[in-house]
Amino acid sequence: MYLKRFYDEKLAQASYLVGCAATGEALVVDANRDVQQYIDEADAQGMRITHVTETHIHADYVSGSRELAARTGAKLYLSDEGGEDWTYAFAEEAGAVLVKDGDSFMVGNIHIDVMHTPGHTPEHISFLVTDTVAADRPMGVFTGDFVFVGDVGRPDLLERAAGYAGTMVEGARSLFHSLRRFAELPDYVQVWPAHGAGSACGKALGAVPQSTVGYEKLFNWAFAIEDEEEFVRQVLAGQPEPPRYFAQMKRINKEGPRILGGFRRPERLPGTRITELMDAGALVVDTRLSPEFAGGHVPGTIGIPLNRSFNTWAGWLVPYDRPFYLIVDEQQRPGAVDEAVRDLAMIGLDDLAGYLGTDALGAWTAAGRELQTTAQMTVDELARRIEAGDVAVIDVRGRAEWEAGHIPGVPNIPLGYLADRLEEIPRDRPVVLQCQTGGRSAIAAGLLQARGIERVINLQGGIVEWSRRGNPAERGEGGNEAA
Repeated sequence: MYLKRFYDEKLAQASYLVGCAATGEALVVDANRDVQQYIDEADAQGMRITHVTETHIHADYVSGSRELAARTGAKLYLSDEGGEDWTYAFAEEAGAVLVKDGDSFMVGNIHIDVMHTPGHTPEHISFLVTDTVAADRPMGVFTGDFVFVGDVGRPDLLERAAGYAGTMVEGARSLFHSLRRFAELPDYVQVWPAHGAGSACGKALGAVPQSTVGYEKLFNWAFAIEDEEEFVRQVLAGQPEPPRYFAQMKRINKEGPRILGGFRRPERLPGTRITELMDAGALVVDTRLSPEFAGGHVPGTIGIPLNRSFNTWAGWLVPYDRPFYLIVDEQQRPGAVDEAVRDLAMIGLDDLAGYLGTDALGAWTAAGRELQTTAQMTVDELARRIEAGDVAVIDVRGRAEWEAGHIPGVPNIPLGYLADRLEEIPRDRPVVLQCQTGGRSAIAAGLLQARGIERVINLQGGIVEWSRRGNPAERGEGGNEAA
């Protein structure tokens, strides 16, 4: 048996290719939209992808299962669990095989058993893998978003992200019982999850790529709780805010992702087009790093740096119902355009109408217009200004982060919700945006500037630097008014 793990750092997402060396048949589990990587790996190993499956209707990225099956001629296997509300709308058209708990299929000499593991979602399934040439018992299990290393899949996403009211408590109860059944598997069975540290599909995922059933039973917090009510309370507490785009992913993956046939590089527009675009009210995302954006940007553009968090904040802040444009520094970052296109496509932001280089900034000033800058503030200066009472401060971290420790009296508006809560932003004095180390607050400052709130300041170093300098912090509820 051949096993290959693919890991997308920006999505914190794992997918797998498992193949039979004897027959050359291969299965891909939880493919993302970059399907060429699986085809290339199968070719390199002298294998052919004959089976494609996924553990559930994903919420955090566009599934590549449909496209991979179409491009390779592989048979598509999809969950038939969870009831009518959780069926794949495209399954019949794609010729998919619908599977339920207890079903099985062969990939060459590899035996795959289907196990219904609801909780994260009602239709969620896991796959037990047995290499029948070498063993008569399973080697491992693809757990998807059910069991992670050190954590379990969150059952609140359907309600908090996709709007399915009343589902998170029911999901938590289902998850509790799924875990009890999972714990009956042999301790030696390896656990191959679909996400690692940094994913919003859980609250404390480990960075180790795999584990075993026995290890998780010993050290995963979820297996230590034997009372169902206590488990429900703990699994729902402290979950991070689900990105806004998760609702879009659920819809796209349920209805059927569009087949791309490869990532499309958009047209490069001359820098002189920037004035026309901005005058027409176009949405333009500046992908330069935050210091460059703060040092001078076209007014009205929003800054989302092309770094590890680009997918997340693009999904939060870029709407899915209108075209948009990018500003990309290709000279400093060769390959940045292709990277951005891939990142956006992975979360279904396909309506990229074109991009401009940094010559757009020069074209803007050549047209007699001024670039906008974003002011910066040190924590020492902020301490003095808070005492003087002449600034407001907004903490743009997640709620759980804020409750764990924040500047006394400072309110919390997570970055992803900032555009929806503009009425809470003071206008009578400068507003200092603060996060953990200064990254999210830089995006927040640019976002407020684009919405016409110009007296904004980014706190350098965030709460980490604030605490390092010996300034006070408080925990829990508090800070209902702007400090």
